[in-house]
Amino acid sequence: MVFKQNLEQLLMQQPIAGRVVLGWDPAFRTGCKLAVVDATGKVLDTAVIYPTAPQNKVAEAEAVLQKLISRYNITLFSVGNGTASRESEQVITDFFRKTGKPLQYVIVNEAGASVYSASKLASLAELVKIDPKAIGVGQYQHDMNQKKLDAALAGVVEKCVNAVGVDLNTASAPLLSHISGISASIARNIVAWREENGRFTLRTQLLKVKGLGPKAYEQCAGFLRIRDGKNPLDNTAVHPESYEAVRQLAGLLQVPMEASALRRVKAMVPDTKAAAAKLEIGEITLCDILSELEKPGRDPRQDMPAPILRSDVLSMEDLTPGMKLKGTVRNIVDFGAFVDIGVHQDGLVHISRMSSRFIRHPLEAVSVGDIVDVTVLDVDIRKKRISLSMVEK
Repeated sequence: MVFKQNLEQLLMQQPIAGRVVLGWDPAFRTGCKLAVVDATGKVLDTAVIYPTAPQNKVAEAEAVLQKLISRYNITLFSVGNGTASRESEQVITDFFRKTGKPLQYVIVNEAGASVYSASKLASLAELVKIDPKAIGVGQYQHDMNQKKLDAALAGVVEKCVNAVGVDLNTASAPLLSHISGISASIARNIVAWREENGRFTLRTQLLKVKGLGPKAYEQCAGFLRIRDGKNPLDNTAVHPESYEAVRQLAGLLQVPMEASALRRVKAMVPDTKAAAAKLEIGEITLCDILSELEKPGRDPRQDMPAPILRSDVLSMEDLTPGMKLKGTVRNIVDFGAFVDIGVHQDGLVHISRMSSRFIRHPLEAVSVGDIVDVTVLDVDIRKKRISLSMVEK
């Protein structure tokens, strides 16, 4: 199914990590809602400003922004692409010019956000909490058997979450509930234990969580990461049942059980078959362990295209035929792909304009989240249509 593949690509997009971000929900009459979020997803502060019509209180809004930036050392704004997005962009870029600071902003897709914002989970943060159907990444999803669709999309979400793994000390209950072996009630118990006892320092502490027994621990442990914990292996996908094999290997190679030292182990094992036999484990298992030791805490989303960070503004009125831009693929349908080029309206790349070779379906050329180079073919401001091409002339 197209929308099943679209959802997987969307969930696996590279996150913006390690920065304090100002989230900006654009609006007119009700004001633009702001939220300052730290690198762990914790909400530090909130505010409402009215820089857009009909209030147009730009000076007051800029004062609030300056205060938040100074207090939390914000360097990045994350702006929704919904109503008043273009007007908010203009306010932001004008503000950037006045401050002279190295600030950037990124336009994010609000698909599904309206449904999410009205839910009980709206006070939390990850995309994984949005009902997959609300994201709108499919062309015929409302024509499908809804029970089967729910099961299929839930499987995609679980696959993506387990492929990436989660930080045990920052993950929310809804995110944890997608990990193999962890039910919704156990996920809540993990968060409750963390709030009562502080951060986890060892994976084995999970066995102290109410309802999480040895069987559930066996299923979930390899997907949960602990950064800066007591055991460096807890920040890898190496399962606890293989820890002893790693210790034996480190002993044979005379390497200390430290993350920096373990990264060198893979280069020190030229014959994996012989080493696996000596350790009495499978060769495939050993190869997986060596790859994890080489890049502890690696997030597979790092291989995905990074979000396009913008420091200028672009409106439909500024677009002219022949203009070359970079954009992000937001949605794929049978007849083409919709690409976000930084204006409120996504542009359409028709399937006939996606490749110089013949393709039967757009998925042969692009995936959701891809960063692509496009050329503007036509702009219809009245109908809000932008025609794009990915084919170089």
